[in-house]
Amino acid sequence: MAKKHGQLKQAIAKMVQKAMEFVDKTPDEKTRVELIEALRTVTEGKIHVEVERARLTRMRVEIYEKNGQVKEACDTLQEVQVETFGSMERREKTDFILEQMRLCLAKRDYIRMAIISHKINPKYFQQQETEDLKLRFYQLMIEHDLHEENFLEVCRHYNHVYQTKSIKEDAAKWPEVLQNMVLYLVLSPYDNEQSDMLHRIKADHNLERLELCTQLVKSFTTKELTRWPAVESIYGPEFRKTAVLSAQTEGGNARWKALRDRVIEHNIRVIAGYYTRASISRLTELLDLPADDVETFLSKGVVDGTIYARIDRPAGIVSFVKPRDGEEQLNEWASDVSKLLGLVEKTTHLIAKEEIVNKIARAI
Repeated sequence: MAKKHGQLKQAIAKMVQKAMEFVDKTPDEKTRVELIEALRTVTEGKIHVEVERARLTRMRVEIYEKNGQVKEACDTLQEVQVETFGSMERREKTDFILEQMRLCLAKRDYIRMAIISHKINPKYFQQQETEDLKLRFYQLMIEHDLHEENFLEVCRHYNHVYQTKSIKEDAAKWPEVLQNMVLYLVLSPYDNEQSDMLHRIKADHNLERLELCTQLVKSFTTKELTRWPAVESIYGPEFRKTAVLSAQTEGGNARWKALRDRVIEHNIRVIAGYYTRASISRLTELLDLPADDVETFLSKGVVDGTIYARIDRPAGIVSFVKPRDGEEQLNEWASDVSKLLGLVEKTTHLIAKEEIVNKIARAI
């Protein structure tokens, strides 16, 4: 009937819609699959039944997944480009794309998952009725960026979850989300964006209700040394029980090691801010590290551009002051001379003013 010459589009659409009602009434799985595949063949390449084809594909994918055929389910679902469908409602379209993302993660196809995620505009989640889709989307993005070890992006995703009304109003949910935000932000490599976000989280009033998180954020925003043994003893017993830094998982142990690296990098930035020169032996005491590891972290900081340092190995001295050329030195001297002359002029003016006041007082 679908192949009949001159068949009306409305007739095919109604026929497919009617046949879809019988999918749930099929006696067994084999018959159901045959019916779905027959309807998918009928709807292939026809714009006027594209929504029905997408829904049939979703049914077929559910059967694949039920039978443990994740690869086939993922490949089948990706055949349908719902973002081009004009007749499908936006919510259903977003739900379909989220399902594609989920199956890509299940298949461990992280590159394709990242590409598919760009088909969803995050501004759509600003609508109140899309909270469930928003939470699903950011949960999938968290899983993806955790695999990529992009902790700053993970923190951003948790921030979006934290700003969701249903989460922020639930006293049982927001503490865990805020704690994960803090931990992943601290695990992120230092840059201007990370520093700015750390100070913004510090200003959040809810953070005060999480004592350990408040102390951790304070230690990374204050220009003071944070010794790793102290960090381990203060935060270890509590944070090692969390999913982020769990002692029971390989990922948790790797992130705990990353936290140690971030503490050491923070300490090196603090030292570079207070010292002009320091010996390697002194740095090993301050950082609680052997000399070779001190050089490794110093080199990494220089390469990342977070500090300036030059190591004189024969003398065992590290210099944190960037040498200036003759022009910069002369400019600084000229600036100092200008400031001195300004102070002299101001002092002369104040003396003259005082003399005039005294003369007037004596004359009176």
